[in-house]
Amino acid sequence: MRLAEYPDDVAFATAIGIAPACPAPQAELHVPACLMSEARLFRRLGLSKTLISTMLVQAGRHGTTLEAEFLASGVVCEATYYEALAEILGLPFLPQLDPEQIEDIPDADTQLIEPTIIRIRHPTQAPLTVIVPSAERLAYLGESLHFSPALRTMLAATTPTALRAALWEAGGSRRLRETVDQLFRGMPEASARITLWGQQGFYTGAAVSIMAVLTIAAPEITLLLLHIVLSCFFFASFSIRLAAMRTGERAGSRPLPRPPAVRRPVYSVFIALYREAAVVPQLIDTLNRLEWPVTCLDIKLICEADDEETLDALAAVRLGRQYEVVKVPPGQPRTKPKALSYALGAARGEYLVIYDAEDRIDPLQLEEAWRTFEAGSPDVVCLQAPLVITNARESWLSALFALEYAGLFRVLLPRLAAARLPMPLGGTSNHFRTRVLKQVRGWDPYNVTEDADLGLRLYRLGYRCGTITRPTYEEAPTTMQAWLGQRTRWFKGWLQTWLVLMRQPAQLVQDMGLGPSLVFQVLIGGLILSSLAHPLIVGYLGLIAWQLAFQQAYTVGPLHLTLFAIDIVNIFGSYAVFIALGRKGMTPQQRAAVGWRWTMTPVYWLLVSRAAWRAVGELRSNPFFWNKTAHRPTQTVPERPPAPETV
Repeated sequence: MRLAEYPDDVAFATAIGIAPACPAPQAELHVPACLMSEARLFRRLGLSKTLISTMLVQAGRHGTTLEAEFLASGVVCEATYYEALAEILGLPFLPQLDPEQIEDIPDADTQLIEPTIIRIRHPTQAPLTVIVPSAERLAYLGESLHFSPALRTMLAATTPTALRAALWEAGGSRRLRETVDQLFRGMPEASARITLWGQQGFYTGAAVSIMAVLTIAAPEITLLLLHIVLSCFFFASFSIRLAAMRTGERAGSRPLPRPPAVRRPVYSVFIALYREAAVVPQLIDTLNRLEWPVTCLDIKLICEADDEETLDALAAVRLGRQYEVVKVPPGQPRTKPKALSYALGAARGEYLVIYDAEDRIDPLQLEEAWRTFEAGSPDVVCLQAPLVITNARESWLSALFALEYAGLFRVLLPRLAAARLPMPLGGTSNHFRTRVLKQVRGWDPYNVTEDADLGLRLYRLGYRCGTITRPTYEEAPTTMQAWLGQRTRWFKGWLQTWLVLMRQPAQLVQDMGLGPSLVFQVLIGGLILSSLAHPLIVGYLGLIAWQLAFQQAYTVGPLHLTLFAIDIVNIFGSYAVFIALGRKGMTPQQRAAVGWRWTMTPVYWLLVSRAAWRAVGELRSNPFFWNKTAHRPTQTVPERPPAPETV
């Protein structure tokens, strides 16, 4: 179709409906020349003036191109569009590329971010340069081919999707090696690949040997000293949560910061999926509801290449152009952080967020995170959204899980962030500045609680984490087997994280500061130690109480009486703070969903202790095993938070 001739841009803009036919003398038409050039191209391709006008408005609002808006809308088929551009240029069009012919050269992965050009070699033909033409560069390419006709024998055109797909497969083995080794080679002290470093192994062995000798030689003194140490850690953990409860935020959404006077940037959304076919339709529906321009979304669905069930489920769903399915080659360790790090180099967004396959995301969460980043300090490089459990009524386990999450994500973590203290992240809904995330080498493929590890590593490197209020909704495990497997993995990862940070204790204090390093010891070390010791202290309390009640001749000395009183405060005070912290973070409806089942807290804590002891055993026998939690489509409808205000 021939492009109609117009004397100038104003005449053309008037004709396609984006300017008044009789503008006022002083009226200015704010249509960039590049968009006008694209508009002419799409008229040449036969698209209506009304449609072009609509897309021009979208492009101007989003700060994108007309080409991007047309392709994202689905009005223009990608393959048909790029074939038309190839025809205009007089180049052969390749709808697919053979990965075996791709040259996996250094820096080839930059083409995964912005695919423009790639080199392919054929065993019997001359090398061929394959390009991705664009409306913006069409005139330049046409002029180059006009003056150098011989270039047409050396060039071909393809689509961005075809180029990315071939490049992902061509560099898969090399990229997998780099992903697994990157953190260990660049920052070996930050990697959990080696569970115990040489000095740590020596000191651990020496400590165990000394404890064994002392227990045999002087059991009463040894147990007394151990009791004092455990009581101190228990009391410190109790005190931090009590302070957070007294000063932490209440449940609810804060008004959104005023939007910056800039257009929205590209936002990368990463979801690692493994054996998640059942929740794929729910996930895609959730992601399609995000209130963010489609042209500014880079959604990567990261799957294991041999997980055919999940890949088939994704193939059965219609995915928009903002989606990309990334296949991770099989290899050890098979963990979520390895999958995320494998795709990190291809992230196009200025910001990046992690979600789980079963998450239901508040549509305004990206908006709040972006505005908070732009309004906040540059050293805040990660924002944690609260995770809200929606199936508290389903079982006593899910009720206690909901209580625990409410206290953690809506009271404790906001308080730690406000005080600029170390903050172990949750496993999902972490929003990052992508540039910094790449600089710190992403997630540790060998740490099975990669979220907590990354949050503390960022703090150690001088960065800070914050919180936002727009939630992500999840369902808690309802069976003992699922809950215990998940919690065992968490404790194993916290053990890995504590061992990694404690490789050089003096350096840790220097990097974090004395106060923050003590908070880290209480949050991670204290959590592990108090969980392991919980049954012992409960048993001690029961023994002393029984002796006082039923043995008339039994007397308690001042030291033991003091320890007994401290233990009572630690145990029952911790129960009370756990319940109060959770209830403070809940809405009245959520408290009603938990109901009377908060009374099961002592049993819940004993189960936590069981998971901690299992984690110690797994750390020795199978440190990188990822205990997969099975997910299902949601059975509950979450509460909708009130619409945010702009301040």
